[in-house]
Amino acid sequence: MTLKDGKTGMTLKIQQIGDSDLKERLMTMGLTPGTKVKVLRSAPLGDPIAIGVRSYNLALRRADAAKVQVQQVN
Repeated sequence: MTLKDGKTGMTLKIQQIGDSDLKERLMTMGLTPGTKVKVLRSAPLGDPIAIGVRSYNLALRRADAAKVQVQQVN
């Protein structure tokens, strides 16, 4: 499952980030393997999506969120 597939309210744990131009940037913003994130909402047309990571909110384009492998946390 990827971060793009997450629904509003889901808590997810990052497994890995696929190779992309933003990989290093996403990791410096706190999206590291093992980190829990919560899907907060998505824009009316679906792009971007807002997630809560650590102590702040982050908006990501769906194309970038598709590169982040996650696992649902109960």
